[in-house]
Amino acid sequence: MDNEVLFPGSAIGIIGSSPNGIMLAETAKKMGFQVVAYGANEADPTMQEADLRIIGAQDDKTKLQDFAERCDVVTYESENVSAEVVAFLERFTRIPQGREALENSQDRLLERAFLEQININIAPYATIVGLDDIYQSIGSIGYPCVLKPIQKGYGRRRQQIIRKQSDISKCADLVDLGTFVLEAWIPYEKELSVVIAKEANGKLNMFPIVENIYHEHQLHQSVVKADVSAEIKAEVQRLASDISNELHYVGVLEIAFFLTKSGTLYVKRIVPTLHKAGYLFDKATNVSMFEQHLRALAHMPLPQVKLLQPTVAVALRTEDVDQLRTQWILKDNWYYHFYRYPQTTHVQEAGYLTVLADTVEAAVQQIDATGICNEDIEVKQKAPAEIEDSKEAEEKD
Repeated sequence: MDNEVLFPGSAIGIIGSSPNGIMLAETAKKMGFQVVAYGANEADPTMQEADLRIIGAQDDKTKLQDFAERCDVVTYESENVSAEVVAFLERFTRIPQGREALENSQDRLLERAFLEQININIAPYATIVGLDDIYQSIGSIGYPCVLKPIQKGYGRRRQQIIRKQSDISKCADLVDLGTFVLEAWIPYEKELSVVIAKEANGKLNMFPIVENIYHEHQLHQSVVKADVSAEIKAEVQRLASDISNELHYVGVLEIAFFLTKSGTLYVKRIVPTLHKAGYLFDKATNVSMFEQHLRALAHMPLPQVKLLQPTVAVALRTEDVDQLRTQWILKDNWYYHFYRYPQTTHVQEAGYLTVLADTVEAAVQQIDATGICNEDIEVKQKAPAEIEDSKEAEEKD
């Protein structure tokens, strides 16, 4: 056990290229760790923040081995890091998150089989290998429904919403590309999210429940405290505990739920790493998601999470930045985080804005009154269950 504890000066390896890596590297350095980053683009902010950068492709085993052997521990900061890469790295260093949860999260059938095995409520679905399977399954799945490949990471390009029987023929070319799942459309009222830190001894430490609002399948706004009843809160926490306890995993993970008007909860997804829904905890709670993750990896004691103040986090688009100038000099309760991607990198999100107030309603009203970040945004998006909401996943392919 002692030789698994990380102290200041220990080397933490970070693999992945999402904004999570930037903030994880910043936090690790503040805690005294050396940061070793692996990626294909030296200009990525995570690489720039690192003490040591190793530039290489995901399939460059020589460089991956060199990266692993320089680290006391490695963490993947994105769910889009290949599980095969993680399996290779495990041969040369410790990866407390492991690869099992990552493998399950990247394969829709494995994820659903895992959740069914532990009796967790999920949207009705069927496995599809040909067009006839859709016709045969539609009776039990019902309209509307969504056809999605079992491998995540393709974005919306390989997904098809089926609202009526004539839409099934549109799937003919898609099903020739591999195995798919046909999933029922869940008419949800809220999307809730739980960020959990799991220690090596299995102890769980939960952050407050977050309500997420999506726009065009991208996370637009996260709110804490979520406006749900005590009964729903208790059930979300129970389900999140049951799922987390079954995962062979150490570190921070996110579990998302759909809440219907009748009060039924469906698990939307499991993300076995850091997720944007936890960004608001930099200000909302006494400890950030990134520090809890590093503490779990380092075998440090985890502080009990406490909510300090109602908080709203909003994604900042590149076109919003100029409009922030007025608020920049007026608002003393607005906090900004920019990802600092180089100008040569085409990204839509520039960072995020965090607003603290006495109530969630007051924070939302402040944001709405400025007209920033909320153009053409519906308050709640009634969307199919998980039409791919990861922009990074779309860019990956």
